[in-house]
Amino acid sequence: MNAEIIFLIVGMAAVTYIPRAIPAVLIDKMKFGSQIEKFLKLIPYTAMSALIFPGVFTVDSNRPWIGITGGFAAGFLAWKKAPLIVCVLAAIAVDFVLYLIFPL
Repeated sequence: MNAEIIFLIVGMAAVTYIPRAIPAVLIDKMKFGSQIEKFLKLIPYTAMSALIFPGVFTVDSNRPWIGITGGFAAGFLAWKKAPLIVCVLAAIAVDFVLYLIFPL
């Protein structure tokens, strides 16, 4: 490989990694107010909804209610403050079971 390409790849990796690593390292040393703490705890659920919401309606064009049901399962568990991975896995499980019950 060309040395310029390797230098470019290493540089891009550093530029991508550093902004992600700094908050992870410094977050323990920072003190936030209660409102900021609450806001920060809600970010994973907000990200989940932004990532999952478009897919809820495009899971199956013939049976959109299956995706909507899985979305409601994830939303309900998020509302009950379940961990993010539990919400995602529950939505997948609900969709899977509905596909087994109602095949094409």
